[in-house]
Amino acid sequence: MASRTVDLWAEIVGEEDNQRSVGVPEPEMAVIYQRKKAEVMPQKDVARRQSNSSSDNGSRKSIAPLTRVSWNRSLSTRGRTSIAATACVDHQPQQRKPGRKVKPPLPRGKNAQPPNFDKERAYFQEVDAFELLEESPSPKKPGTWTMGAQVDNVVIPHLSSVLQKWLISKKLNRKYAFPGSLSRILETPVLSKDPICHDSFSSSTMKKPGKDYPEVRLSLSSLQQRSNSSLNDKQFIGIPIQETCEDIEVEVRKLSLTSRPSSLDGQGWNSFTALLTACGQSVPSTLTEMLLSYCDRGTITKIGEGTYGEAFKVGNNVCKIVPFGGDLRVNGEVQKKSEELLEEVVLSCTLNYLRGHEGEVSNACTTFIQTVDLRVCQGYYDSALISAWEDWDGKYGSENDHPKDFPADQCYVVFVQEHGGQDLESFVLLNFDEARSLLVQVTLGLAVAEAAYEFEHRDLHWGNILLSRKGSATLHFILEGKKLQVTTFGLLISIIDFTLSRINTGDDILFLDLSSDPELFEGPKGDKQADTYRKMRDVTDECWEGSFPKTNVLWLQYLVDILLLKKSYERTSKDERELRSLKKRLNNYNSAKEAASDPFFSDLMISE
Repeated sequence: MASRTVDLWAEIVGEEDNQRSVGVPEPEMAVIYQRKKAEVMPQKDVARRQSNSSSDNGSRKSIAPLTRVSWNRSLSTRGRTSIAATACVDHQPQQRKPGRKVKPPLPRGKNAQPPNFDKERAYFQEVDAFELLEESPSPKKPGTWTMGAQVDNVVIPHLSSVLQKWLISKKLNRKYAFPGSLSRILETPVLSKDPICHDSFSSSTMKKPGKDYPEVRLSLSSLQQRSNSSLNDKQFIGIPIQETCEDIEVEVRKLSLTSRPSSLDGQGWNSFTALLTACGQSVPSTLTEMLLSYCDRGTITKIGEGTYGEAFKVGNNVCKIVPFGGDLRVNGEVQKKSEELLEEVVLSCTLNYLRGHEGEVSNACTTFIQTVDLRVCQGYYDSALISAWEDWDGKYGSENDHPKDFPADQCYVVFVQEHGGQDLESFVLLNFDEARSLLVQVTLGLAVAEAAYEFEHRDLHWGNILLSRKGSATLHFILEGKKLQVTTFGLLISIIDFTLSRINTGDDILFLDLSSDPELFEGPKGDKQADTYRKMRDVTDECWEGSFPKTNVLWLQYLVDILLLKKSYERTSKDERELRSLKKRLNNYNSAKEAASDPFFSDLMISE
């Protein structure tokens, strides 16, 4: 018997076409998957089924088409293109998607810290603040740029048009631009900054953030004249710039910001040369020359010392002598670099501006020590200074190395400052009123500097606060335009030593990266000064460039502890409770400006 070929696909299509032609609606198919329960079949039904299956062999032919039709219809409802594929696929239950990974719970007692985006925010703020003078200007004459065509009357800007401001600003601007300042120099006017040692110096010549000053341009030839002028030259007259492109190119070729500060023979413009210019010098002087300009050398006495330098009373002033740039270690420490001293010079001159009351000013105080003069010196330590150092060593026992060990090529920066009196460690307070006067003057001084320059001292221990009794019953402050008169009880405060300080001069943010000195934070636990350094590190999260006025509040709390624990003066138990309450309330303030509004100071300040 010949086998008959069955076209399965044709039967499926034909059956569907017949249903459409007679108008039979296609039933909705719903597939439900469930587990079939096992049924127990009665014994008589089992016997009947077995007899039916053995006696009737033709029943399969009648059942087969029905089974085939049902199977075909189910396939057609799934789509014809999937018949061949779905016929061979084993349908498996869907796998459960893995859940989202959950962070492990924090250990008990530790709070979750939110992400800190301060660095990213500062970066984009700096990018947003930078304004181009002209964004990618298109050529006014398109023909200049076509297929190598050249127009004779087109003037190509010379190199000097780009670097002229920069070179002059590096040589004349007191607030020298540190990393990242070239862009600001190219878009801001050049400022003339006369050296602080000049007679013509005035606080009005200092640039303050937010103020505009007239542009003063100087020629490179005048720079050369200034370099060759004597140290006693008191006047410097600006003349218009001439287009000396060749001189500019020579200066650019000489430019070297990475030169060794102690290399004085080179003509390159480096941080040492910038330091000289900031002090109004073309070459270093000797310590002897500097001393003779202020007093008889025989009257010099040593009055203090620090890790990086010595302090001597010279006439009516104090000279802080800081060695830098040499290979010899100073008191076990590497000597400071010229760029570090340059920042301290700029910072000291900037704080001098707060002493000016000329015209309408928003912030003013006399709390910070006045810098009278600045000098760069080179050579051996002067014999009068060595004699004064040895006298001090015999009386008090110096912790510093003997200065006679400095070589002939050693360089120093000399800060000539007013005599502010004795430091708090050695000064004898008389009563609780003087203790209050100390706190209110320091708090208001920090508040004024915060408002003017985002200033943070960051090292205000009791050796950096000088006190004197000069008979002034009141003192005047200006805080954000508000004039205040403060009762002093005859006590005058001066804050010194800005080595670790942070300030925004309006041109640059000057700061010291304290994370490079981990030993600063390794002091003994329980020591108030060492604890304050560690608290500062927690507040700043070691982002020392940022503005964190809370650090000033930490040092105010330190001073309260000193007045409670270290200083002896006439006071009552009520006075001590007031100090403890003040220290507790200081926890709620984030700046010295906020702390100045505390009730502890209310009866000491009067608005004018």
